[in-house]
Amino acid sequence: MTDVTEQERRATDTIGPFAELLRIERLDENTFRGQCHAGAPMRAFGGQVAAQALTAAGRTVEPDRPVHSLHGYFLLPGDPTRPIRYEVDRVRQGMSYATRRVTAVQGDAAIFTLSASFKRPEAAADRHREVPPVPGPEELPDAFSLWDEAARAELARSGGFGSLELRFVPADAPGLPPAVPGMPQQYVWLRTGSPLDDDDPLLHVCALTYLSDLTLASTAGLHVQPNFFQRREPPRLMMASLDHAMWFHRPFRADEWLLFAQRSPSSSDGRGLSLGEFYDREGRLVASAVQEALIRDRGARPR
Repeated sequence: MTDVTEQERRATDTIGPFAELLRIERLDENTFRGQCHAGAPMRAFGGQVAAQALTAAGRTVEPDRPVHSLHGYFLLPGDPTRPIRYEVDRVRQGMSYATRRVTAVQGDAAIFTLSASFKRPEAAADRHREVPPVPGPEELPDAFSLWDEAARAELARSGGFGSLELRFVPADAPGLPPAVPGMPQQYVWLRTGSPLDDDDPLLHVCALTYLSDLTLASTAGLHVQPNFFQRREPPRLMMASLDHAMWFHRPFRADEWLLFAQRSPSSSDGRGLSLGEFYDREGRLVASAVQEALIRDRGARPR
């Protein structure tokens, strides 16, 4: 067993229940173990698997190299009743960039793979797309406040989604970009439901990785049904993440409000593509995400 690094010690000391979702145990220099809650019945939440895998990768990189991108593939459904082993491959250690590959394993089966790239910051010209002038989170109701008591109790028992805050921007809100035919869109303010350590940037990036998987896939199915957090009727679609990519452009805090602007330009062949951008309260574009999801009618069978 290797010694616990200062970075890992800070993560262990982090306050708040959300940080517990990202906690992993170090087994040896390149191997970690975590536990994930369910996102769907008997399926580990993919955002948490990706976030823990990124946490494992980051624990093998010097703190002066923040993560700038990740690419992940969901191979098999994870079992939320069993631990997940994260095996890190130190692919490259360059002067500026470092690359890590992580395989998430349950039993003898790989359920998820992640490639992540880290780099030292450097001075450069700065530009970014402007944030749309949508209503702020203080003007909108919390998504969970609209749930009935039984649904909120079930959410609390899940041990996961209750540790975050979501506020959806109505489709007719002023400032929203005009709807484009064939491209559903949704905007949601989100943040962790408890404070995160000020001195651990990796924790905030991994937290945003978790948050990014909450609504992005559902954007591809908005032409058929509302997203999970706003739906009041049984789902008409079967959806599951196939792959997930993110790019982190600027520093941010995941425990402060971020606007997640999402749109889906295509759905076909049982797959839906969704694009997302995260903006902070100052209007800076801090991260981008792309996800492809399996999307099928629950009454249909693939040929």
